[in-house]
Parts: sequence; C-alpha cells; structure tokens
Amino acid sequence: MIASRRTLLTALGGLGLLAACDRVAPGASTGSLTDLRGRPVKALGEGGKLSIDDGRYLVALSLIHPDPVSLLAAWSGDVNRLSPEMYAAFLAKSPALGGLPKVAQSGKPFDVEAVLAARPTTALVSMDSGPSDAQAAQLEAAGVSVAFIDFFSHPFENQSKSLALLGALIGRSEQAAAFNAFKKARLDAIAAKVAAIPQDRRPTVFLEPHAMNTPDCCSSPGKGNVGDYIAFVGGHNIGADVLDQPSGKLNLEYVIERDPDIYIATGGPHMAKAGGFVVGPGFTADQSLTGLRRVAGRRGISTLKAVREGRTHGLSHQLINSPIDVVAVEIMAKWIHPEIFGDLDPRRTLDEINTRFLAAPYRGDYWADLRSV
Repeated sequence: MIASRRTLLTALGGLGLLAACDRVAPGASTGSLTDLRGRPVKALGEGGKLSIDDGRYLVALSLIHPDPVSLLAAWSGDVNRLSPEMYAAFLAKSPALGGLPKVAQSGKPFDVEAVLAARPTTALVSMDSGPSDAQAAQLEAAGVSVAFIDFFSHPFENQSKSLALLGALIGRSEQAAAFNAFKKARLDAIAAKVAAIPQDRRPTVFLEPHAMNTPDCCSSPGKGNVGDYIAFVGGHNIGADVLDQPSGKLNLEYVIERDPDIYIATGGPHMAKAGGFVVGPGFTADQSLTGLRRVAGRRGISTLKAVREGRTHGLSHQLINSPIDVVAVEIMAKWIHPEIFGDLDPRRTLDEINTRFLAAPYRGDYWADLRSV
C-alpha cells in the first residue's frame, strides 16, 4: 500500500521535500511579501527593476515572464552558469542583456556599490552567499529592497517558494503557480515509488560536480544541493556521509574504499578547456562520450565498480540549481533505479517545459551514458 504523504516525508529522511512544493512565498496572498529569511519585501510595481546575483535566476524568471531581461537593471554576467548557448538565446531575444551593468555573482564578495550604481528596485540575492546584514541594511537605506531566495543549497525545500516569491514580486503569481504545479506532479509521482524502496535496495552514488575542472579529486555534494536529488530518487550519496555542508571535497581514497554502485559526472561547455565532460547544443554525442570516457578513465575513478560495470553517466551542470532541475531528477531516477523508472521520459519533460513555459527554450542534449571505458 502506498504510504501516506506524511510517511513519504519520513521515508525520504525528513527532508520536507514534498511539503515544500505546496508552499508559496509567505504573505504572497495577502499582499505583504517576505523572502526566504522572513524579511519583508516590496513588489516591484510598474517600471520596477531587479538586479540578480546568479544567471540561473534569469532562467527562473523566463519560466514566468515572456521577456525576463526587460525586468533587469543589472545581472551577474555568469555566462557559464547559463551555458554560452543559452546566453546567446537570451541575447538574440533581448539584445539589451549585452549592455546591462554587472554585479558580483553569488559565491563571490558582495559589491554594494555595483548594485547601488545599477539602481534596481529590488536586489535578488542568493540566501547562503548574498550580502551581509550590514550590506543589506545599506541597500535598504538607499531605497533598494533586498530579497533572499535559494535555488542551490536546499532545492527541494526552497525552489518552489523562491519561484512563488518571484511571481509575486513581478506580478506573475499565476504563472509561477502553474509551473510549480507542473513540477510537483512529477516529483510526487517519483516520491510515491521511492517510498516503497527498502534501504538495502538504495544504491550508493558518487556524483562529481565539474569533474576534471581541477587536477585533484574529488568534489562532491554533501547534505543539501545535488545530494538532495540523489536521496529523493532513492540513492545513497556517499558524500553526505562525511560532508555536513551542501558541497565539499572527498579524498580519492575514500571514494575508492566506498566503491559506489553509480558514478555521475557533471559538466558542460565550461569543461572544454579542461578536457572534461562537455554536453549541450554545441557538442556532438561523440564529443560528449569522449569527454565522459576521459573523466571516468582517471586514476582511481577507472577502478570503481560503477565504471567497470557500465553505470557511469554525465549530466549537464546547467540542468541543476534552477527550477528546470525536475528534468535532472527524472534523469537520475532512471540511472539509479532503471528497473522502477524505466517509463520516465526526461526528454519529453524538457520539451514540455520548453513549449509551455520557457521564454528561451533549451535545445540539444544535456546528458549521456557510458557503458564501458
């Protein structure tokens, strides 16, 4: 018998993943908005503009607005987080993007002066790497509202709330609710099946973000971030056993000792110079497989059971840390439990997102499978 919804949450480790999909930005229905830190935020109003500290917020806005660039006073300029192809698509649709002022991207020191110079109505910032309290107070004293959102650290808990807040900020709540409902239906279907999987049937997974970006190994999600995706689809993230933060480093010796059942490398156009996994509309299937073979053939990684037995995969990093990561969730579900999720069609899901929601659609392929090296 399928577990109750509350039981599902317990089965998923108490992450509160499904319940979060039901929530909207606090106060959104009453006209008083609060961000993910519980701070009051003003709606943009007519002619209002945003600054964003992560290019992937442009993707989020494009799900609910036909011309998201028109809403921006400044952006982070982090083309690789979008992919050069997606940047080109946004630029072709809205040439003004090329001339927008730049602000510091999330993960780097916050630049109050750059935001103030751009004169946004609201600074949209990342919850775990945005301005300090003192910097936020400085912006607000100058008349710039500050809204903290999160598509990165705790995606299942915070993404739907963040998109709902964006919708309320720009007067597109109905569109945000439509996408959140679309995504929730797919996540609920996966969760219902995962709840019935015993713990001893949950494969161990090593996911290496930006594999080969640096000579040393091994970057990994910990508790949060992409690690939440692995847990959600019924896998066991080996990084979460030793990393309390959303991301960090594992010793190669630890990875070899754990000998995971499944290995997943993330990459994209930004990995071309490093010789890593490249994928997207600018690359052929052969180029993607060549890069993935190179990643999987490194010292230590090549000895893993996952590589020897052909359970090695590559995923575009551009599919995660934004609301379209439901596609990545479906992909990982098929990789981790192919016997249960063989009926999922991530390509069809992405096509539907392109058709129904995105102002700048995703073209090309964004994942690959390697049977052997």
